[in-house]
Amino acid sequence: MARSRTVVNIQNLIDDIKCFETVRQLRWPQGVTCPHCDSPRITKQGHDTTQPERQRYQCQACQKLFDDLTGTIFAGHHQPLRVWILCLYFMGLNLSNEQIGHELNLDPDDAQTMASQLREGIVERKPVETLSGEVECKASPNSFVQLSLCPASPNP
Repeated sequence: MARSRTVVNIQNLIDDIKCFETVRQLRWPQGVTCPHCDSPRITKQGHDTTQPERQRYQCQACQKLFDDLTGTIFAGHHQPLRVWILCLYFMGLNLSNEQIGHELNLDPDDAQTMASQLREGIVERKPVETLSGEVECKASPNSFVQLSLCPASPNP
């Protein structure tokens, strides 16, 4: 007897509420602060009408309105947050943009755009590493150059 194969849409396994809770927790581990002025004096202002899991806030210091995604790479896009999270997950699995589009039922151009924006957002937020100290350069007989960073010597 042949077994029937059940196809599960991975998007149905991801909970929108958990996605927003995770974003809040990662973004504001010490509590919500205003993305405009950094004030912790905020009040909740209900939820988004199209995404009920998305909390709205108002800053009591600068009076500006914002929500969970304001100022993030996820803001201002038509795809639900869970699709962005899954896209990021699939990128971590090293899936191609074409495979990501197929898995998320997206147009290949949309998958390409999302992956590019996620990569740019990750690079943009990566802290710049500053090296200091003395650099030593040695040329080898095979015309290779070896650079090494020497420990900084204490100033007299």
